[in-house]
Parts: sequence; C-alpha cells; structure tokens
Amino acid sequence: MTFYQPAEWSPHAAVWIGFPSAADLWLEDLDPAQAEVAAFARAVYAEGAGERVILVAADDQAAAVARRLVGDAAEVIVEPFGDIWLRDTGPVIVRAGDRLHALQHRFNGWGGKYDLPHDDSIGRRLSAARQRGDGYHLADVACDWIFEGGAVDVDGAGLLVTTEQCLLNPNRNPGLGKDEIEHLLKAEFGVERILWLGEGLVNDHTDGHVDNLARFVAPHVLALPASDNGDDPNTAIFADARARAKAFGVEVVDIPSAGLHVVDDEIIPASHMNFYIGNAAVVVPTYGGNSDLDAVKAIARFFPGRRAMGLSASHILTGGGSFHCISQQIPVA
Repeated sequence: MTFYQPAEWSPHAAVWIGFPSAADLWLEDLDPAQAEVAAFARAVYAEGAGERVILVAADDQAAAVARRLVGDAAEVIVEPFGDIWLRDTGPVIVRAGDRLHALQHRFNGWGGKYDLPHDDSIGRRLSAARQRGDGYHLADVACDWIFEGGAVDVDGAGLLVTTEQCLLNPNRNPGLGKDEIEHLLKAEFGVERILWLGEGLVNDHTDGHVDNLARFVAPHVLALPASDNGDDPNTAIFADARARAKAFGVEVVDIPSAGLHVVDDEIIPASHMNFYIGNAAVVVPTYGGNSDLDAVKAIARFFPGRRAMGLSASHILTGGGSFHCISQQIPVA
C-alpha cells in the first residue's frame, strides 16, 4: 500500500482544531486563548467558503464556551485530551489510492517533557469520531515509532523537510538511526527526498519542530524566517537552515522573523511560520510586533487565491505553539 500526504494547500474536507480547556494549564490566559482559537476557527471556516471546522474540546464546560464563541462556524465535539496540540497528538491523514488512512503514531509527550492524560489516545478517538459522524471508513494504520505531525512538512511533489534536533533526538526513538527514520518517512508520507535542517527555534519545547522554522509554500519552494534585528535569538539558526536548504537545491524565500519575545525573563518561540493554509484562508499568527504586517504580506503572495490574514496568537503562544500546532487537516479523498 502506497501512502501519500498532499501538501497543505491541497483541498481539505475538514480540519480538527484543539480548543483550550484546562484552567490549571492555561491559568489567566485561558479566556483570551479561547477567544484567539475561536477567531482562528471562524477565519478557516470563512463564512462557509472554507472547510468544515471540527473544534475539539476536552470537556462539556469548554465545549459550551466554544459553541458560544464560534456559533455556526464550527462543529464542536468533546474528546478528552491533555492539551490542544492536535498537530502532534492527532492522527496524520494520508491518501492511499482514493481512500483516506489515519496514521496513528506513538506519542511520549515531546520526549517525556509533558506527559498529560489522554494525549496518547486522542488520535484514535478522533479517527473513530470522524467515522461515526460521517458514516464512512477511515482506516487506522498503527505506526510503531514516536512521531509528532509538527516535526515535518511536505511539498506534495516528493519532498519533506524536518530537523535533526527533533527526529534524531534520543528522547524519541533511541533505537532508530537516520537511515531508518528516512525509510519510515518515505513510506508513510510518500516522499522521495528529505531535507534535514539542524536546530529549531530557541526554547521550543518540541525540540525543534519544523513548522515553527520552515514551511513549503509551493513545490520545492521553502519559506524561512529572515531577521534584520540584532537581538533576534534565532539568527544563527535561520542562517544554518538557509545554508542547508540552498545546498540541497530548493528555492528559499524570506519571511520576516517575529524576533525576540520574552515572557517571565524567558525567550519564547514566537514565529510567523506557524501559519495554517486552509481552503479559503491562510491564517498567520501575529504577536503585536513590527514584523506582523510584513509577514502576512510576504506569505500572501504565494497564495493569491486565498485570503491571507494575521490574527493574534499571543495567548496561545503561552502554551508553547500557535495555529498550525493546534490544527490537523483532513484532505479530500
């Protein structure tokens, strides 16, 4: 059986989006983070011109809030989870012929750092809920290795990008070497070549997920952050990624870096690269900095048939990620 993951700009049947639910995790950021996620969901729905949005809440109380905030823009379902990062804990949906399959990987809390209840089972439950709701068979495929969806990005034309910091990290799959991981990626995502970047963003608790660093915006065209500010903590990381990508032979385009962001004296991994490409909209996370407008404009030029918009993600970021991290698309079969 040959699997293939379409590029994110290919048509979607639906998208799962995690809704902040745990007051003990989000504290004073819970309400504003919920508002940011609801705005993201409405933008992806695009008044019916986008895709079906399935907002996933962890309990009935959060679901009630979600329904109030999104109205008719999203279907709200309840499935217990540890936190909202469904890009990593949810199933990865791929095609095999004219059918969809749900790749169900093992999950260990990003290398054992965040072991939250229900995160290791949410993928199968989402797949089962989708089948019950839509009345068709979505075949689960058990993948016997530790993996998170935010660790890779594909261009739909045979190329995948990832980072050594994450996928070669001994806290994930210490028994697998680089060649073995490449074999798994090629088999599961239907790619022929893999571009290995080095480190991810400073203080990224995912150990350098690529969706915060580098994203494909067209076949063999890789977008990378560019910084013109001397205090950007990721300048050397961006330079290394750019050198590797150019040596590999892909076209590299620049997106303004979000720059330095500090909370409680700690650098946090703010990135405009964590954008989501929907059927009708491309939603770019913004953080109230000087780079916001320029980043949206830079990303918009690659998606002329979609509305590119910047939405605040400052409160979602306090949990460690942004719009791409909390979403997982379901391609059209």
